Amino acid sequence: MQRVVLDVPPDTLPDFLKAPARPVLSSRPMKAIGLICLAVMCFSGTDTTGKYMIVVGHLPIAEVVWVRFVGQFVAIVVTLGLVAVPSMLRARKPGWQLVRAGLLLASTLFNFLALRTLRLDQVMTVQFLTPLTVALLAGPLLGEWVGWRRMLAILVGFCGVLVAVHPSAGTFELAFLWAATSMLAYALFTILTRHLAPHDGVPVTLFYSLLAGVVLMAPLALADWTWPSAPLVWLAMLTCGGWAAVGHALFIAAFRYAPATTIAPFTYLGLLTATSAGYLVFAQLPDSATMSGAALVVVSGLYLLHRERVQRLAIAVTAE
Repeated sequence: MQRVVLDVPPDTLPDFLKAPARPVLSSRPMKAIGLICLAVMCFSGTDTTGKYMIVVGHLPIAEVVWVRFVGQFVAIVVTLGLVAVPSMLRARKPGWQLVRAGLLLASTLFNFLALRTLRLDQVMTVQFLTPLTVALLAGPLLGEWVGWRRMLAILVGFCGVLVAVHPSAGTFELAFLWAATSMLAYALFTILTRHLAPHDGVPVTLFYSLLAGVVLMAPLALADWTWPSAPLVWLAMLTCGGWAAVGHALFIAAFRYAPATTIAPFTYLGLLTATSAGYLVFAQLPDSATMSGAALVVVSGLYLLHRERVQRLAIAVTAE
């Protein structure tokens, strides 16, 4: 198995960013599940604070996007130290790293555009299409074609989003297109992450992923800068990037203790955390169409993971 190569001296890194001594510590799945559940809660915290700044604080979206990236950028620099920054700029494929960073910026921007009018659970339901879209695009982009069973699961998942969106009901909002664009950008971001994994270490990839958001959004954010007018909006501004930084750290750490097929199903906890945050912060509850569509998306995603596990077992048996 290809081990991740770190371009930062190991002594300067926290444990969750060091290359593991063995591929996966699969004997500790409960720890991995706990970490991924905490990561999902943090990601919901990012969306909740972002939506709060936009809807309640009436801050410009460009400012909210920039604050989110700057917060995570500062958290990483503080964690690794300024001395590590030059080494994190030495990417083996800087061009593709910048493209990947642009995709993350696009995903974040369209996500916040969608959150301006949609509920958290609605946006989360569309985001659940990401693994299905990755599986669909992995064929033409990576040569990893899916069989008819997985293709059927992907179609069911997309039908689930149509149920959740229910465009024929006369209530279709343009924001659903923003959510779908965000999801597509993140799917391409995920595929590019898979492509870059053998070439650049985790700190380099994390660092580059924030550059586009910090640099490109700065002029737009500062040109229309609005200071928060309420304490809770200030709190949301100060913590938005922190939620993202902690969430990504926990997400990376989880994969050290269990394989993806064990961890991935628990990412669907995000629907529960998004629904809870939507109710507690914005007094919003999902409607029956959203819940029905989300159920179809989750079931199709779980089946996709099941087929991946079956294929991996078949390959292992053949290799023996």
